[in-house]
Amino acid sequence: MILVSGEALIDLFIGAPGTAGFTAEAIAGGSPFNVAIGIGRLGRPAAFLSTLSDDVFGSFLAEKLAESGVSSTYIQHLPNVTTLSVVATSPDGQPKYSFYAPNSADRALTEEALPANLPEEVNAIAAGSYALGVEPIASAIETLLRRESGSRVISLDPNVRPRVVGDLNAYRERFERLLAYADIVKASDEDIELLYGTHDFASAARTWLRHGPKLVIITRGEKGLLAAFGDKVLERPAPKIDVVDTVGAGDTFHAGLLAWLDANSVLIPERVAGLSETQVTAALAFAAAAAAIVCTRRGANPPSWDEVERFMNERT
Repeated sequence: MILVSGEALIDLFIGAPGTAGFTAEAIAGGSPFNVAIGIGRLGRPAAFLSTLSDDVFGSFLAEKLAESGVSSTYIQHLPNVTTLSVVATSPDGQPKYSFYAPNSADRALTEEALPANLPEEVNAIAAGSYALGVEPIASAIETLLRRESGSRVISLDPNVRPRVVGDLNAYRERFERLLAYADIVKASDEDIELLYGTHDFASAARTWLRHGPKLVIITRGEKGLLAAFGDKVLERPAPKIDVVDTVGAGDTFHAGLLAWLDANSVLIPERVAGLSETQVTAALAFAAAAAAIVCTRRGANPPSWDEVERFMNERT
């Protein structure tokens, strides 16, 4: 089972303004939430570790997790409100976010509320996004990863949200501490630019490898993927598609990567450390196909395993 920890929220998509105001559509979201949904949709066992509001949005989020087969064993319900992420999409499909999250439920997980012991069936933990930069959940996740590192695969995605985490220097320092516990890191080119102000993604990936991870992947939108592992750096093209929007694409890539590794029995620390170029290439292809499918849909709507296979077969 892959345990995903972090925020769950409502993406409020805003349409073009009219005479009476904006049209809006409320959709379940949050980067770690999307990863958990993505893994569940792909048919791999998944659970979500977080705190959800007992308001109407929190109930909606819990229903969406259940619909995708994600276990609720590690979910706690609180009276705090659900975070709203207002999303305005640019003409090229890129989302622009504004967050409304005072004292919200998705950041309320504490170290004391962590499960004392995880069962052996939990072979991997995925975490990331702004949950790594807001308290108390950031400290709770850091404690969890430090405790479980070495016995389970740890996979991180910074998915940097400057407007939420505030001090990027503090966020970067924490993330670099977490690298010592990680086996896999998935990041976007935008994450690297925000954290380090560089476009030399290969060097950034190699630097992260020296901190502890065994596999670092940088997604670069239509420019394709870069993966660093061992002494190798691979670059792969992105599938050609007609983009509707890119909301949830990175999260679905992360889910697809972990699901492929899990389905192929290599999602354990020692096997991640020994991944071959053939295995990494296959994992990247599957994850990229899953992410591409999401980009052809509105919002974060991850595909099933069969949908990914059909997409890939149509392009061979």
